[in-house]
Amino acid sequence: MALEQSRRDMLKTLGLAGIGLSVAANLPEFVLPALAQGETVVPFSDFPANFNPNPNATTRTFDIRKIDGPFTPADQFFTTQHYGHPTVDLAAFRLKVTGMVASPQELSLDALKKLGSRDLVAGFECSGNSPRLVQGFAGNGKWTGIPLRLVLDRAGVHRDAREFVFFGADKGQEEVEWRTQKFTVEQQFGRSLTREQALSGEPFLAWALNGQPLTVHQGAPLRLLVPGWYGVANVKWLSNLHVQAEPYMGKFQTRWYRTLREENIGGVTMPKETGVSKMRLKSVIARVTTTGKAHKVTGYILNDGTPIRSVEVQVDGGQWQRATLSADTSDTYGWKLFTWDWTGATPGEHTLVSRVTDTNGAVQPTAAELANKKTFLEDNGQFPRKITIA
Repeated sequence: MALEQSRRDMLKTLGLAGIGLSVAANLPEFVLPALAQGETVVPFSDFPANFNPNPNATTRTFDIRKIDGPFTPADQFFTTQHYGHPTVDLAAFRLKVTGMVASPQELSLDALKKLGSRDLVAGFECSGNSPRLVQGFAGNGKWTGIPLRLVLDRAGVHRDAREFVFFGADKGQEEVEWRTQKFTVEQQFGRSLTREQALSGEPFLAWALNGQPLTVHQGAPLRLLVPGWYGVANVKWLSNLHVQAEPYMGKFQTRWYRTLREENIGGVTMPKETGVSKMRLKSVIARVTTTGKAHKVTGYILNDGTPIRSVEVQVDGGQWQRATLSADTSDTYGWKLFTWDWTGATPGEHTLVSRVTDTNGAVQPTAAELANKKTFLEDNGQFPRKITIA
């Protein structure tokens, strides 16, 4: 039997069932997407029956069928990490700025807040997000904090500094292999940015998500955000920023988060490795609803901040139909929600897929067009969904 979610159930989910239709009707369209009386969710026939959004204590996958507004609730925002959740004493916390700076810093959270406060709307996904995770390693939020540049200007960066390394408080044992030798070392999670990237004004130090202090899952008390980049760059539990001249060679910078493709270089097919950094253009169909014989398709778009030209939906290999972008999700680095009104749907199984095009002319690729990519990271291929119309 098809599972249905009525409008009343949606209100209960949002905690609004008791406040009356008049209040609910005044909310933005994407906060309450099922406004019509009797509108129900059409389940995906290809959705895993055993889907578990919280497989363990330190990993959470967002059930994208539950998108109900521009911002992902903090307790549903996806999270994953390599070394578990560190315990950070807020009273003792200091962000250390060391290395090639004129004035090394040790800044408490209160000291950081005295430098100012602003909001940044930013969405991102894990570079491992893909159909195997039902595209649930993704989310969008309103972050509160300050631009990284304020802290760097306060410290005074040396003019010959080239690499800015961000370390989290999370750490673990790692085996480092060098030729025939192996060494076991303890290392903190680390990622780096170049001088140009770090001083661009884009990277952001956040201490709150959706108006509330960061949770331990989201990197409390402080995390880095690099807008338009995959989640791995957004170092959680940020504890130390070290400025240096030489490239940073840590595991999660140079060895773990790499993509291997085969490319034609000078007429020869050769392997090419690239680091995981900016998000690649992607759209995902998240939900299909129906009112009578009318159907609505809802989905999200993530990319590196390049403006979007169009998003389209295709049914059963037919012509591409233009979808509508929500005006409520127009922030440069936030995800973009879209809808498409599907009329004339016939009984039986159907395959729906979306594709997005940006203003540079880049088009979301098909799975076949990604065949030269040999590793699973950065999978931005079109994501077909299957539903059955009764």
